Amino acid sequence: MSIPPLLFALLMWFIGTAAIVWLDSRPRHTFRTSLSLAGLVAIAASVLVWLKAADDSEGAAYAGFAAAIVIWGWHEMSFLMGEIAGPNRAECPAGAVGWARFKAATATVIYHELAIAATACLLFAITWDQPNQAAPLTFLLLFVLRLSAKFNLYLGVPNLSDEVFPAHLAYLKSYFRKRRCNPLFPVSILIGSGIALWAWMTAESSPLDSGAAATATLIAGLAILGVVEHLFLVLPLRDAKMFRWAINNKAKRAVPIECVGRGQ
Repeated sequence: MSIPPLLFALLMWFIGTAAIVWLDSRPRHTFRTSLSLAGLVAIAASVLVWLKAADDSEGAAYAGFAAAIVIWGWHEMSFLMGEIAGPNRAECPAGAVGWARFKAATATVIYHELAIAATACLLFAITWDQPNQAAPLTFLLLFVLRLSAKFNLYLGVPNLSDEVFPAHLAYLKSYFRKRRCNPLFPVSILIGSGIALWAWMTAESSPLDSGAAATATLIAGLAILGVVEHLFLVLPLRDAKMFRWAINNKAKRAVPIECVGRGQ
C-alpha cells in the first residue's frame, strides 16, 4: 500500500475539520455568507466528480476524494450553523424513553440526514458504471461513520465531548447519554476496522499507482480515522483540543469541535 494516499486522507481530514471549526466560531451574522460561498464550492466539487468519473488515473482518485470531503464539509456547516437540522429544536421531553425518546431525537436531525442521503445518491448517480468511484465511496463512508457516532452518543458513551456546544445546539446535549459503554460501540469498531482491512487488501491487490489502488488506500485511511474518532468517545481524551488553535477567539463563544468524519 502506498503511503501518500494515507497522508493525503489525513491532511484532508485535518484541513477540513479546522476550516469548519474556524468558520463556525465566527460571529453568527457571517454564517449565511460562509454557507453560500461553501455551497458554490460544493457545487463546483460535484461538477468535478462528474468530469472525473470516467478517469481511472491515480490523480482522478485524489480529486474525487477531495471533492467528497468538500461536499461533506458544506453539509456539516449547514448543520453546525443551524440552517439544516430537523423540525425539533427543543430539549428531550422529561421522562421520554424508548420510542418517544428515539422519535424526538430523530426529529432533531432528520432533515440533515435526508439531505446527506440525497447527496450520496446523486454522487452514485453521476458516477454510475464509471471507473472512478472515489467520491461516492468516500461520501458514503463518511455518512456511515456519522450515523454510527450519533447512535453511540444516543445510546451512551463515557466521553460525550459536549462541553463546547454553542447555544443554538445546546438542546442536542439532552439526547446524549453518558454510560460506560453500549452494545453498539464494539460493533462500530469492528465494522470500521473491517472496512479499513477490506480497503487495505483491495489496495494491495490493485495495480500499483492505479486509481483503484489510490481509492482503496484513501478509503482505508478514512476508515482508520473513523475508528480513532470513535475511540475518543470512550477514552479519557478530548479530540477537541487538537483544533483549539482554529477557533476564532474574536467571536468569544464556544463552538462544537466536530471532525469531518463524525457529526455529533
